[in-house]
Amino acid sequence: MLIVPRDASVLRLGSSTFSPATFAVMAIVNRTPDSFYDRGATFEFNQAWNRVEQVIDEGADIIDIGGVKAGDGPPVSEAEEIDRTAGIVAEIRSRHPGIVISVDTYRAGVADVLCEAGAHLVNDAWAAADPGLAVVAARWGAGLVCSHTGGHAPRTDPRGVTYDDVMADVVAGTTELAQRAVDAGVRPDAVLVDPTHDFGKNTYHSLEVTRRLDELVDTGWPVLVSLSRKDFVGETLDLPVSERLHGTLAATAVAAWQGARVFRVHDVAATRQVLDMVAAINGDLPPRAPQRGLG
Repeated sequence: MLIVPRDASVLRLGSSTFSPATFAVMAIVNRTPDSFYDRGATFEFNQAWNRVEQVIDEGADIIDIGGVKAGDGPPVSEAEEIDRTAGIVAEIRSRHPGIVISVDTYRAGVADVLCEAGAHLVNDAWAAADPGLAVVAARWGAGLVCSHTGGHAPRTDPRGVTYDDVMADVVAGTTELAQRAVDAGVRPDAVLVDPTHDFGKNTYHSLEVTRRLDELVDTGWPVLVSLSRKDFVGETLDLPVSERLHGTLAATAVAAWQGARVFRVHDVAATRQVLDMVAAINGDLPPRAPQRGLG
């Protein structure tokens, strides 16, 4: 039987509690030389730190640190991944203790070192390819993102992938991993599920997952979405990565309206505005400067 969090509306990560009326922005900081979007703009430590300070100023609630490109590319050893990420995790924890630190890794050995360095959340985008991740998260009291990749191995692109019902597969896969995480000792209120747009999916699949996201929300597990400038946006609009912001924000608004809770993004300030507008329309956030027709 699926164990839904005792209070499914509350998400607790580090010292932060995210209520049902709260949208959390997760800012991407990649310590990689070959990121699909920034092409290594934050690979060097000082550049990465400047990015950390920028996104905090822009309203990020969570910072997601990654040391390996998600897609195909040169191999990166565990030692190299740790070398790229552990120092900045420790620095964020020391200088910004109120910020939730997420680490984007599919390796339990890496997650163990990064949780020791101060990470609060393990963002596993590869659907427990290493089942030890849940054990590591439980040992450190960290949260865990449970994702869906349709069985694809880490760092592989989908080829001719089909589903009888993609959203049913997403719901079944992510909730099963959420159950396993709780069984391994991860706190139920620190588990998120991610439909994982583009991973193990073609553009039609990712659009359908977005359209039917409420079905995943209805499971009771907090939903994270990573939509930012992804291929499904680019292929839908026939636009390169550099021109996908507006499409990303449209998908963000749709996902927020359906109940997604955490948004992993490159463009923090723009996303924050979209989410605040959705929250205001939904009645969860008051207008900041209401004047029209009130005098």
